[in-house]
Amino acid sequence: MRSRTRRPGTRPAHLQVAAEQDVVVGRSLRSRALGLGLRTTVRPLLDAWALTPFRVVPPNVLEHGARLLPVPAGTRCARVDLPECHGEWVRGDGVPSAEPGSRVVLYLHGGGFLSCGLTTHRGLVSRLSSRTDQPVLSVAYGQMPRHSIADSVSHCVAALGWLREQGVRTEDVTLVGDSAGGYLAFCVARAAIDAGWGTPAGVVGLSPLLDLDPTRKLAHPNARTCHTFSAAAIARLIDLADHVDTRLKTTAPRFSPVDMRVDDMPPVLLQVGSREVVLADAELMANRLSAAGVPVTLQVWDGQVHVFQMAAFLPEARLALHEIGEFVHALARRPAASRAAARVRPAVVPQAG
Repeated sequence: MRSRTRRPGTRPAHLQVAAEQDVVVGRSLRSRALGLGLRTTVRPLLDAWALTPFRVVPPNVLEHGARLLPVPAGTRCARVDLPECHGEWVRGDGVPSAEPGSRVVLYLHGGGFLSCGLTTHRGLVSRLSSRTDQPVLSVAYGQMPRHSIADSVSHCVAALGWLREQGVRTEDVTLVGDSAGGYLAFCVARAAIDAGWGTPAGVVGLSPLLDLDPTRKLAHPNARTCHTFSAAAIARLIDLADHVDTRLKTTAPRFSPVDMRVDDMPPVLLQVGSREVVLADAELMANRLSAAGVPVTLQVWDGQVHVFQMAAFLPEARLALHEIGEFVHALARRPAASRAAARVRPAVVPQAG
C-alpha cells in the first residue's frame, strides 16, 4: 500500500497556547470527488436556507431515505426504551452484547439538532463497534423544532444514567459524537462529572460543533472554504435554536463546550477536516484542554469533508475509524486512577481511491 505523510507538531498562528495539530496529509481521489459533489450540491442548498427570510425547518428526509442504505454484514441492532427517548444497541460482527461491567460506547449522532437519526448513522455506528470491539448505544434524542437543544442534552444525559442503572460504570463509557453530537458528547461528560457520576473513559468528537457563537468561525480562515457549511448557515441554525427556546419557553441556560470547565475532563480525541468551518471549534477546544493539562489529540485531516467518517467508501474514513479504535483501546488499558495521555498511533493515508 502506498502512503502519504503525516505532519505532527504544527502550531497554528492564531492559537495562543501550544495546542498541536496532528495533520494527516493527502487525499484520495474518492475524497476529492466527494468534496466537489458536496460543494456543488449541499453547500448551495444550505447557503440558500441561511438567506431565507423565514425560519424554515428542513424536513428530516435524510433519516427516512437512509432506510435504503445497507449496513455492514453481521450487524446486530436491538431497540431500547430510554427514560426520555429511545435508542438502539448496535454491535458489529462478533462484538459481544453489553453486560454489567462491560465497556461500551455511547454514540450521539449529528444533524444540527434537527435532522438525521439512528438510521442515517447505523452503518457508521456498526463500523465503530467493530473497530472498538465494544457494543454501542446509539441515542435518538429529541430534536428541533419539537425539542430545544437543552432537551437534547437532557435526553442524552438520561441515556448515560440508564446505562449506569444497567450496571455499566461511567468510567467504562466512551462518549462519541459527530457534528452536533460532538456538542452533546461534551455536555454529557460535563453533566456526569458535575453530578458525581464519575468521569467517562474518554470523549471523541468527529467534526464537532463545539461553539454556538458563530463569531469565531466567521473570523477563521475556513469561513469560506468548508465544503458543506458556511458560517452563515451555522448562524441561521443558532437563530432557529433561539426561536425554539422562546416558543417552548425554555429556561435552561445554553452554553458551548468551548466555554465549559475542562480541567477535569477525560482524554479527548478530535478529528476534523482541514477546510471545515468547525475547525475553529476543534482548535479552540484543543487549545483549552491542552492549557488545562488534559490529554488531547487534535487530528486535522487534509481536505476532508464534514464527518467524512460516515463515507464507508473512503480509505480515509476507514483509517479514521481505525484511529478511534486505537484511542478507545488505549483508554481501556489505562489504570483507573491514571490521567496519563491516551495517544493514538500515527496514521497512513492511502494515496489513491
